[in-house]
Amino acid sequence: MSELVTGEAVALELRPARLPSRALAVLLDLAVAVAVYVAVTVALVASTASLDAAAQTAVSIAAFVLVLVGVPVAVETLSHGRSLGKVACGLRVVRDDGGPIRFRHALVRGLIGVIEILVTFGVVACIASLVSARGRRIGDVFAGTLVVRERVAVSPAAFVPPPPPWLAGRFSGLDLSAVPDALWLAVRQYLTRMQQLDPQVAWAMAERLAADVAARTGAPAPQGVAPAAYLAAVVQERQAREARRAFGSGAGPSGAAPGGGAGGGATAWAAPGPAAAGSPVPGSAAPVRPEVRDAGYGARAGAAGGPGEAAASEGGPAVSREPGPAGRPVSGFVPPA
Repeated sequence: MSELVTGEAVALELRPARLPSRALAVLLDLAVAVAVYVAVTVALVASTASLDAAAQTAVSIAAFVLVLVGVPVAVETLSHGRSLGKVACGLRVVRDDGGPIRFRHALVRGLIGVIEILVTFGVVACIASLVSARGRRIGDVFAGTLVVRERVAVSPAAFVPPPPPWLAGRFSGLDLSAVPDALWLAVRQYLTRMQQLDPQVAWAMAERLAADVAARTGAPAPQGVAPAAYLAAVVQERQAREARRAFGSGAGPSGAAPGGGAGGGATAWAAPGPAAAGSPVPGSAAPVRPEVRDAGYGARAGAAGGPGEAAASEGGPAVSREPGPAGRPVSGFVPPA
C-alpha cells in the first residue's frame, strides 16, 4: 500500500501495480496494437502500390507512429488511464497525487514507452519496475504517473466475537458516555484481529485497551475476567444501546440468545492470565466462569489455566464447578472443612 498526499493535504492509500500484472496488461495492449498495425499495413500496401518507394516508406512510418503511439496515447487520455489491457487486469494510470492523467501524461508515457518497451523488448521497463519501490517504469517517472490496482480482493466483513454467555448483560449500568470514538474503533479492530496476533502481544494489547476503557468508565474488569472478554462484553453493551436507540426499547443485546448468550455458545471462553486489578462493576455479582477452554481469546502463552486453577494449585480455596439448576455453572467458594 502506498500513501500519497494530495495538494489539499489528504492522504490517499493506493495499491501500486506490480510487474506481473503490468506486464500482462502491456502484452494484451501490444497484441491488439500489432494486430491493428498488421491490418493497416496490409491495407496501405494494397492502396499505395502505385507510389514510389519513398512515399511507401513515409506512409509505413506514419502508420507505425499512429497505431503504436498515437492510438494508445488517445485511448489513455480519453479513458483517464485505462487501456484495454489495463481494464482486463484491473489497473489504471493515475498522477502522483492520485488524480486522473491528462494528454501530456499519456504522451510522455507513450513516447518513452517506444524506447523502453518496443525498442528494447521491455527489458528496460522490467528493470526499472523492479528497482522502483512503487513499480514505476521510466515513462512513469518522467510523466509523474503511477499505475495502481483498481480492483482489489474483497475481504470478508470484520466479525467481532461475542462475549461469553455469562458476561452478556453484566455491564448494563455502565456509563459509556466518556469513551471516545477513537477508543471504540481501536477496541473493535483489536477484537476482529486478535486471532492473527501473537498470544503475548494480544494479551498485552487487551490489557492496555481494557485499562483505557476502565479509566473512562470508572469500572474495571471484574475479578477473574480476561481483558479481551471484558472488552467484548462492553462493546456488546454499546451495540445493544445503539440498537435500542435506533429500533426502540424492545431491542435486546446484539446477537444475544435467550439462555445461551451471544453466538449461541459457539465461542468457548475462559479467564486466563492474571486477574485485572480493581473492584467488580457496581451492583454486579462475582463473575461466573464456566469450565471451558478459551477458543476465542486464548490464554497468555505458557499459562496452564485460569485464575481458579492457579488458586487451587497454590492451596487456596477451591471453586465449585457443579452445574446449577438451569444448566449454568455456579460459582462461590466452598467453605473450608
